[in-house]
Amino acid sequence: MQSADSVAAGSRLGASAPTSTEAASGIEPSSPTASPQGPSGPADSAAPGLTAAGDRFYSLALRDLGQKRSRLEAEITVLEQRRDKLEEEIASHFAGSSDALARRVQGFQDYLVGALQELANRAEALNLSPRRVVVQPSPMDAEEQTDTEARRGDQEDQGASRTAGALFGSDAALIRSLLAGFTAPPDAYAPPWQLRRSLGQDHLERLEDWFLAQDGRGAQASSGNRSRNVLVTAGAISILTELYGERFQTLVLAGGPERLGEWRRGLQDSLSLSREDFGPNSGIGLFERPDALIDRADRLEERGELPFIVVDAAEQAVEIPVLQFPLWLAFAADARELALDEAGY
Repeated sequence: MQSADSVAAGSRLGASAPTSTEAASGIEPSSPTASPQGPSGPADSAAPGLTAAGDRFYSLALRDLGQKRSRLEAEITVLEQRRDKLEEEIASHFAGSSDALARRVQGFQDYLVGALQELANRAEALNLSPRRVVVQPSPMDAEEQTDTEARRGDQEDQGASRTAGALFGSDAALIRSLLAGFTAPPDAYAPPWQLRRSLGQDHLERLEDWFLAQDGRGAQASSGNRSRNVLVTAGAISILTELYGERFQTLVLAGGPERLGEWRRGLQDSLSLSREDFGPNSGIGLFERPDALIDRADRLEERGELPFIVVDAAEQAVEIPVLQFPLWLAFAADARELALDEAGY
């Protein structure tokens, strides 16, 4: 027993006492029963703290990401709503515009077809035969003419006071001779107030009828346009110049400066005239209003001169006071010519 206890004690001492080598090197002896990091050491106590901190970090990060995701989803929802609204507006706008445009085009087509059909119906109903203006003399015409001739009896020149019918009846041969000369080729060097253009057969027939059948007072069917009517009038002026000399003045009634311009240019070219030959005190007067023309004609008669009144085809009525004068020529246009004249052709 004693030996066994001594052996055990020696073993404990041997295990706890440092060796000589350890003592010399300063190394502490290791304990066989104590490990540096056991399960219950300091490292094991720090691990739960690190885990809790990591969990809190991950939780904050996830919550922040969740908030950002929620905001992005809300913005995406708003943008999708705007997109849908824009698509609806674009679709409704273009669809409405297309429908409105289609309705307008269809409406214009219907209107155009209806207007053309109405125009065709009116054209079929029109009487395109030449329209003659039938003017009845005023009951006072004979009395006025008698009074005028009485006033002219004191004038020195009695030739201008004679009625047109009496003059033309006695000079029928001369008038026919002058009309026959109008068929000759144009004479560009003809003196002023003589016709330098050629007239067609229909123009000659109108002039002969006006001079010899109507005694210089009546309406003639229009020749188709203003230029031809101007040429017929130029022929009448040329003959009246041979018969009356400078004792008459031509007064043209045409409403509008454009029409009067056509008359001035046409007569100037046909009779070799200049601008000085047109005016209130010249050989040819141009008037837009009938009252001014009638007033001028009255003053000419008071001076013993003879007014020759020409009424444009666009004037659809002849004023009653015009009928008191011994010389007047009115052109009567048909509906087609009036429509073309109104349209500017």
